[in-house]
Amino acid sequence: MDIEIPQGKRTKFYRFFEILPAALSYGSLVLMVILSIFSPFLASVYLLTIVVVLLIKAINMAYRIVTGHSNLQNAMKTDWDYRLEQLENPSKSYAALKNNPKLISKYRFSEHSENLRLMAAAENGYFPRPSEINNAVIIAAYNESYDVVKPTVESLVNTTYDNKKLIIFLAYEERGGDSIEQTAKRLKKEYKDIFKAFEILKHPKDLPNEVIGKGGNVTYAGKKLKEYCDINQLDYKNILVTTLDSDNKPHKSYFSCTTYEYIVHEERKHLSYQPVSLFFNNIWDVPAPMRVLATGNSFWNIISSMRPHLLRNFASHSQSLDALVEMDFWSTRTIVEDGHQFWRSYFYFGGNYSVLSIGVPIYQDAVLSDTLPKTLKAQFIQLRRWSYGASDVPYVADHVLTKKRNVPFFDGLSKFLRLLEGHISQAFQAPMVSFGGWAPLIVHSAASRSLVAHQLPMVISYIQQVAMIGLFITIFLSLKMLPPRPARYKKSKNIFMVLQWVLMPVTSICYSSLASFYAQTRLATGKYLDKFDVTAKTSIQDVDLAKRQRRKNKSLN
Repeated sequence: MDIEIPQGKRTKFYRFFEILPAALSYGSLVLMVILSIFSPFLASVYLLTIVVVLLIKAINMAYRIVTGHSNLQNAMKTDWDYRLEQLENPSKSYAALKNNPKLISKYRFSEHSENLRLMAAAENGYFPRPSEINNAVIIAAYNESYDVVKPTVESLVNTTYDNKKLIIFLAYEERGGDSIEQTAKRLKKEYKDIFKAFEILKHPKDLPNEVIGKGGNVTYAGKKLKEYCDINQLDYKNILVTTLDSDNKPHKSYFSCTTYEYIVHEERKHLSYQPVSLFFNNIWDVPAPMRVLATGNSFWNIISSMRPHLLRNFASHSQSLDALVEMDFWSTRTIVEDGHQFWRSYFYFGGNYSVLSIGVPIYQDAVLSDTLPKTLKAQFIQLRRWSYGASDVPYVADHVLTKKRNVPFFDGLSKFLRLLEGHISQAFQAPMVSFGGWAPLIVHSAASRSLVAHQLPMVISYIQQVAMIGLFITIFLSLKMLPPRPARYKKSKNIFMVLQWVLMPVTSICYSSLASFYAQTRLATGKYLDKFDVTAKTSIQDVDLAKRQRRKNKSLN
């Protein structure tokens, strides 16, 4: 079936749903003004309904943050390599488990024990053995420096997974220039003998039917990986493919955990395996607004891992090569190929597809450029790109609400409505909660005599104070999860890691909300974002070097 995003002129149906997110987001704010003009009471009811719903969500999110953090810690402590050893001969391992009192007390009634039992009893079901599986890693790079990419490759060396079962493809862009090509060649020279394979691939610029983005790069690399497997007679269904950005560092047990989950699920081809993305690599080095946003995004990913029915592909994830080959890999027509991959897979497999949270994290960089203004701008550009996931709204509508539908109607409809609601909420909620309480007083001429209008800001303030409980939990867990403080920073830096949270209302409106409105407006007006603006990924060494160079230039002038 056709699972590609349309190019060129859209149908009227498709255009309607491209306009819909912006219309509803702006309309939610306009409705508050209209109600304030004609009825402060109805405006108050409208706003209080929104705020109470948000309060319920905040309480629910606080609970999920705590439980999600606990699950994350448990997954990182689990000995996934030992579990893989047991999967090599499940019958023997299960028999040993039943006859060993210590193992019974540890694994009895556990999911792992049940997996061993099912594999040992399987006659018709196919369960691959760990020794049959290889993990392929596609590292997508643009123009990042050697100091940014090398730690990513080094993190692959330091995983507990057998390096000789890792196939590394460093995929860099031709438009990235000579510097990234030299970096790729240098890294291949350093690491070529460590892994099963270490290949470098230059993605040609200006290929037909491709927007300027990561999707074209990783798809080009995926097709080369297919050729590599054909030459070396490797079965596609025994290759698990992970895509990484150039700053990603998988947890040491990531590949062992992913391989385990891949083996024990019979529907492995119809799953993708989603780690928890944590933006903590350089969290001590970035400016305070970026720390707030990075921590908030990290905790949202933890929350998402606790909601399987809402979980979607984000950033780095893993999928089997046989599924990718059938689907022709990732979309080359969107700048949000990660989230879009969920919908692409969902419709290709007729609804028989889902995302499985594997619990362990992949660590990523928060936004950092060589100057504060550049960093602030780069952060907005990153969130603008993420918000352009609203472009999936018409795509999903076109595959659910038309004759193209090949998925269960109510399942597809519920997913569509959740997708639409998520983008609308992200846009209008922050400004509505921050300023909506004052609308009746400002707009309505008789509002000064309205008790409801006078009390509304105060009521909203009280509700927000209750919601602060969730913020305190976030602050506490963020401090607990911080990587060790670098020696170059004094202990007083810890104080600023707490005080930074006063910026949360500002970052919510100036970044999250405005980025959503910007992306939805571009989509609604047909001025599509068809270029992947690469997020600045600069190491602290690069920043210090740039500062020294600026001081030197200033002294010379």
